[in-house]
Amino acid sequence: MRKQKGFSLIELLIVVAIILIIAAIAVPSLLRSKMVSNESAAASTTRTINTAQATFQSTWGLGYAANIATLGDGGGGVAGACVAKATAACLIDTVLSTGKKQGYTYFSNGESGAGTAASPFLDFATTAFPTLANTTGNRDFCAVSDMVIRAQQPSAATAALAVAACVKLNPLQNQ
Repeated sequence: MRKQKGFSLIELLIVVAIILIIAAIAVPSLLRSKMVSNESAAASTTRTINTAQATFQSTWGLGYAANIATLGDGGGGVAGACVAKATAACLIDTVLSTGKKQGYTYFSNGESGAGTAASPFLDFATTAFPTLANTTGNRDFCAVSDMVIRAQQPSAATAALAVAACVKLNPLQNQ
């Protein structure tokens, strides 16, 4: 008799079954870790926007910026071609100034004023919502001029929170 070399069909099926079992265990963990990573990035990005708002306020003398596009390139969309002015402060990157980044949607709006030298925005509210709740993120984030980042479980909100609504939320722990 000739000695056969190779694997039998049963052996191959067992190996495939083991690989499928390992994948079934690993995929949910991978998705959870991606969601946690998005949340961490959202909290950090909220802090970046807060810093940009504070810089805008101290640089331009118009209070806080009217919106997130004003903190970036003003909606021009040309990376590296930003020239700083009151309507396009060049303080955040072009991608973030569109309001969407890493599975989150961002808003940062000036409040309590008209955004002019005579009537500057005296406060602002920065908010971050998961683009797909419970998929790209599990928490909403917000901050106001006190620079404290607050978090809540995803809400049905899809637009910016007002300062008063943000202040009512619990501060994020371990900043």
